[in-house]
Amino acid sequence: MNLLEKLKQLPQDAGVYQYFDKNGHLLYIGKAKVLKNRVKSYFKFSPKLLPSDKLGPRIYKMISEVESLEWIVVPNEHDALILENSLIKQLKPKYNILLRDDKTYPYIFIDYNEDFPRLEITRRVYKEKNIKYFGPYSSGAKDMLDSIYEIVPLVQKKSCVKGKTACLFHQIQKCLAPCENKVSKEEYAKIVENALEYIYNKTKLIFKLNEKMLQYSNDFRFEEAMTLRDRIKTIEKSQIKSGIDLATNEDIDIFAITSTNKKAVVVRMFIRDGKIASSSHDFLKIDNFEEEFEFDYEEAYKRAIINYYDNEIPLLPKEILVGIELDDTTELEEFLQIRFNKKIKILNPKKDKKKDIVQIALSNCDELLRIDSSKNETNIYEELKELFNLQTLPFRIESFDNSHMMGQATVGAMIVWDENLNSFDKKAFRHYNLESKDEYSQMREMLIRRVESFEKNPAPDLWIIDGGETLLKLAYDIVLSVGVNLDIIAIAKEKVDAKAHRAKGAAKDIVHYKDKNGEFKNFRLSTSDKRLQFVQRQRDEAHRFVINFHKKQKRTQDKQISLLQIKGIGEAKIKKLLLYFGEFEKIKTASIEELKNVLNEKDAITILNYFTESKD
Repeated sequence: MNLLEKLKQLPQDAGVYQYFDKNGHLLYIGKAKVLKNRVKSYFKFSPKLLPSDKLGPRIYKMISEVESLEWIVVPNEHDALILENSLIKQLKPKYNILLRDDKTYPYIFIDYNEDFPRLEITRRVYKEKNIKYFGPYSSGAKDMLDSIYEIVPLVQKKSCVKGKTACLFHQIQKCLAPCENKVSKEEYAKIVENALEYIYNKTKLIFKLNEKMLQYSNDFRFEEAMTLRDRIKTIEKSQIKSGIDLATNEDIDIFAITSTNKKAVVVRMFIRDGKIASSSHDFLKIDNFEEEFEFDYEEAYKRAIINYYDNEIPLLPKEILVGIELDDTTELEEFLQIRFNKKIKILNPKKDKKKDIVQIALSNCDELLRIDSSKNETNIYEELKELFNLQTLPFRIESFDNSHMMGQATVGAMIVWDENLNSFDKKAFRHYNLESKDEYSQMREMLIRRVESFEKNPAPDLWIIDGGETLLKLAYDIVLSVGVNLDIIAIAKEKVDAKAHRAKGAAKDIVHYKDKNGEFKNFRLSTSDKRLQFVQRQRDEAHRFVINFHKKQKRTQDKQISLLQIKGIGEAKIKKLLLYFGEFEKIKTASIEELKNVLNEKDAITILNYFTESKD
């Protein structure tokens, strides 16, 4: 069925529509109150089907590439908005504006239901009453909390108040020992209020930390002084300096967005009790962002607001201030009303202190873009995009490798590079225990498992596969089967005597990619080429990570095999032992009494004798 026939079948219902190009790549996802009216507005039908003349340059170019169309019908426009946001995050369409960082930020909270409450960090929203939240924080939350505990004698650990005797923290004057009733609830409440002052006033906290750092230095406690120095730097970076006080107790959220011809950034500022309490920022990823196309600020603000408030938010504002006059805020305000059962206005202030505070947020956007543009590594992403015909700049990269030895301890690994960190995101690294026997099936098993997790952990900008053209084609088949827009390249060692030698200098690397015509190509780069070196660095880190995991799993399997060699001890008994002891080393050193807790006396003696003889 061609595009024109599809357009004729569009329903009058609310829903989400998806545009695809001639190769089946997803171009754009949108939502509509009435699908038929919205989708047809992109086209003119006479003398033939063409993009509408009313479209902006960027969307006109997108519609020029459209070859097919799909849609999903939902009950109402609100559901369409939610589904649109979810699908954009999962499928990463070429022409949609995407937040590069899709995470829930931490809050500092205090539970006043406790007799002696503590300050803690959470990403959850607790349903109990009398819990106060501060934040969210994109960075510096832990450093700020650790610093407050350094200078204010709060209860240091949650378990402390359950005890009946004072611990080391009391001895070093970091706790007043409420466990021994050495401080009353009323006195402790005043200490808590003092601690909260440091959250509201980071300048006061930094001043106090500098005093403490100098004290440590004078006492020759240089390691502790350096720890405080690093904390101060982190807190200073997270602080937006402003002398503005709104002179009210209003809670207000601010969204500001600016862009260059290469990047855009959104800054969120959170006003609590009339003062700037915290801020966070994300870079926006704009595929196909070219100088002749005007950046769509309206769409960017909409995407940033929906993306943020689609999470559980413990602190809801009275108003949301934005950096431009949005054409229509009704849809967003209705989304917030349904989501939180609260009326929240979205405004672009024209005067007074609210306008000034929005200007501060916009200035912070400009500063973040300036700092980002000064990074030495930035050009490498543009060069990779051009070299490998990528659809987008590869700011977040996942690389895959697998390992086994004669079919034993078959494992895979995924490592992640994040341009925001300008380094590997080691918290995002993943191991995979694999069932498949050959390398092709192992890679297939691992990539399918990764694709299945896209809903919780959205796809990156680029995959790097350790392998040749066959594995590259496999990876493309997998991502295309779920409709995800994702660039992929593969890197493999040149075969020498039918073997791929990993040793440096033994063979050159061959990089495989898909060109603009959809043909699979490959080439060799000079070993001094920084683009090749960047890709090699990803591949080598994936190899290091998977080999380390393989060795660990192999040692575990070897120990299990050694137990299976004991006459009368089968897999079922080994599982019982592992379930009880947790690891092989504990089985090896277990006493006869401990072994008898799991097995009968005869089997326990057999295992004990086996390990005793092994020592001899």
